[in-house]
Amino acid sequence: MLTQSAIIRLGSALVFLGVALGAFGAHGLEAILEENQRVETWNTAVLYQLIHGMGLLFTGLFRTPPRGVWICFTLGILIFSGSLYVLALTNFTKLGMITPIGGLAFLLGWLTLFLGAGALVKR
Repeated sequence: MLTQSAIIRLGSALVFLGVALGAFGAHGLEAILEENQRVETWNTAVLYQLIHGMGLLFTGLFRTPPRGVWICFTLGILIFSGSLYVLALTNFTKLGMITPIGGLAFLLGWLTLFLGAGALVKR
């Protein structure tokens, strides 16, 4: 199990990377993303990475971070955003088949946080 500080570091690193990838996509990869007609795909990947990276930071603030939540958010970023990044760069559309798995991980993380909220604030 990761410690509070490890989860906060993980969330911070993923948010940092999301900002960097957003900027890189807008400036360094603009031509290839436009050629592939995948600017919106790239931006969606960045947005979801930033939101769930912030979710990781939030969960790291709990004395005992909810394990299922941070695992789901991390897997969601890797699978959802990761597959969209690769799709945007390569136009390999079959990757779109695994993207929803990452979306389900995000949903499961938020549901886990919702269901466990009472226990988290009582600790």
